[in-house]
Amino acid sequence: MNCGHSITERDALLNVTRRHFFQQCGYGLGALALGGLLGTTASAERITAENPLAPKQGHFPARAKNVIFLFMAGGPSQLELYDYKPKLQELNGQPVPQSFMEGKRFAFMDSFLKEPPKLLGTVRKFKQHGQSGAWVSECLPHIAEIVDDISFIHTLATDQPNHAPAKIFLNTGSAQFGSPAMGAWVTYGIGSEANDLPGFVVLQSGFRGIRGGAANWANGFLPSAHQGVPLRNSGDPILNLATPQDYTDERQRNVIDAVNAINGDHLDLVGDPEVAARIASYEMAYRMQSSAPELMDLSKESPETLAMYGVEPGKPSFAYNCILARRLVERGVRFVQAYHTSWDHHGGNTENLTNSLDDVTKDVDQASAALIKDLKQRGLLDETLVIWGGEFGRTPMGEIRDTVGRNHHIECSSIWMAGGGVKAGYAHGKTDELGFSPIEDRVHVNDFHATMLHLLGIDHTRLTYRFKGRDFRLTDVAGNVVHKLLV
Repeated sequence: MNCGHSITERDALLNVTRRHFFQQCGYGLGALALGGLLGTTASAERITAENPLAPKQGHFPARAKNVIFLFMAGGPSQLELYDYKPKLQELNGQPVPQSFMEGKRFAFMDSFLKEPPKLLGTVRKFKQHGQSGAWVSECLPHIAEIVDDISFIHTLATDQPNHAPAKIFLNTGSAQFGSPAMGAWVTYGIGSEANDLPGFVVLQSGFRGIRGGAANWANGFLPSAHQGVPLRNSGDPILNLATPQDYTDERQRNVIDAVNAINGDHLDLVGDPEVAARIASYEMAYRMQSSAPELMDLSKESPETLAMYGVEPGKPSFAYNCILARRLVERGVRFVQAYHTSWDHHGGNTENLTNSLDDVTKDVDQASAALIKDLKQRGLLDETLVIWGGEFGRTPMGEIRDTVGRNHHIECSSIWMAGGGVKAGYAHGKTDELGFSPIEDRVHVNDFHATMLHLLGIDHTRLTYRFKGRDFRLTDVAGNVVHKLLV
């Protein structure tokens, strides 16, 4: 039976795969079904193909336009830095009450099971600073100078006692790999004001890599245009960004135009946001060939500014990344995350509370304070939310290792926020007299995320993305805005 087709036509139809059918079915039920599955339409994606990161209105007026997150990877000890506990000093060396340990989770329980853990008072001296009277230790003399510009949170709680899951949880709201980072959620929600730089940029410094790696700044199930883009702080900012020698700008432009024209036709057929992201990535890479080197060139920064940060020209450092963070938000980048490692002070040879804590605090103290001062004097602090903190805190008990250290602690850690609608000179939350648990105004990671989004003009319950049959959000099914922190 011929069915009205020639042999050639029939063979061609038999060779059409399901994928080809959906690609070529530009109208009718196939296109409608595919559009429904993708949650979008080809025409809508065509409109945003030139720039899926174009600025968008939030749910209500924003207090902050940009975010700089200074991420202290490894878990800074709040008991050596910000949370002063005279009672802990008094009880130094005594066994911790058993009631404090019941039902609690720690990363290395075996070290606590060898013998009853003993309380560890700090040897660091604390003083009150500024009109707010905030307690800061001698480890951070520069941050002590800006306490009247920042808000401390002393009761940030998390769910994860190990580094990689805790980092990913703080960054994505989920301990599982594959969820979008907060920077990806922000650019998905309100786009970016940078035309020639990514909307979400990642900077790294320190002696080790970030546990969890790129999952901490991934786009997850969001379109790939929203992933964080790591910039190298030496050599080319991004590998393979520079134009090959003897390859003219006109020739390169012609190639990009041709590739994007093909991708544009494919986008009209399938309406896949990943195709739109691919088009945008070619255009962004083309523009970044001039914008990225200009960004990294600090020659126009004054000697006074470089000295304030503690930047040594040509030397990668956290200080260098802090000044880059300021330059990035000046150019409209929505979310900048600057990681600095080596805060895992268990008491080993290289990360402990005896000497390595002083090394790492020296790395970040001056530059962290300089960033706040610099943003303030340039009129940028009111619209830039700066966050300083790590994935969890440290226990009041010492840990039995080669040197003095503390275990991971999920019950409470100290972080601070500044600018972008946050109160200045304020301390939120209290822990008990040993620094073990919150006794007032506990803030969970979900609450922290909800508050950050609120300052950016985003209702965390409405910023959702449909994936695998359900609506996901950064705060999952929890989170409350901490209004006490807000101006």
